[in-house]
Amino acid sequence: MVRRPIHRSRRAASLALGLPLLMAAAAGPVGAIPRLDLKPYPAAASGESRWVIQLSGLLEPSEDPAISGDPADWRVQLIVGREMEVDCNRQMLQGRIERESVPGWGYSIYRVSGGTQAISTLMACPPDQPKRTAFVPLAGEPTLLRYNPSLPIVVYAPEGLQVRWRLWKAESASREAQQL
Repeated sequence: MVRRPIHRSRRAASLALGLPLLMAAAAGPVGAIPRLDLKPYPAAASGESRWVIQLSGLLEPSEDPAISGDPADWRVQLIVGREMEVDCNRQMLQGRIERESVPGWGYSIYRVSGGTQAISTLMACPPDQPKRTAFVPLAGEPTLLRYNPSLPIVVYAPEGLQVRWRLWKAESASREAQQL
């Protein structure tokens, strides 16, 4: 089969027209590319909300050489709580975050239970100190998850609770333990 030169010029012309569009799309904001697929994750049940964290695969490297740039060394902390009026005492909510698996998929989801009952220290606050609004988290150890930008982090929490998150990055260097 003999190719005609006109086919090459059409192909080159379509590439020449398509290349700037492709480059413009690539130069756009990272958030403009939809990659969040929630089909495997169940909808929130009555009385709960579904919160989704989509981690970026393109993070700015740290300017501090002591901080690891390897996402395998990073963790995501889930922080669940709610805004409350508080005084000078330390408040926390009773509750827990448990990991579950999506049936048939094997993906992890995180389900929050509790979060309605607040506990507090019992210090005497100065009488002239006004109450303030603050975010009150669940009590207990931090819930740390591996950093994985390929899958969303899906959290189901009772209505009225909020889900926040924080990124933890490890140091680049490791230290030797003392053998005793």
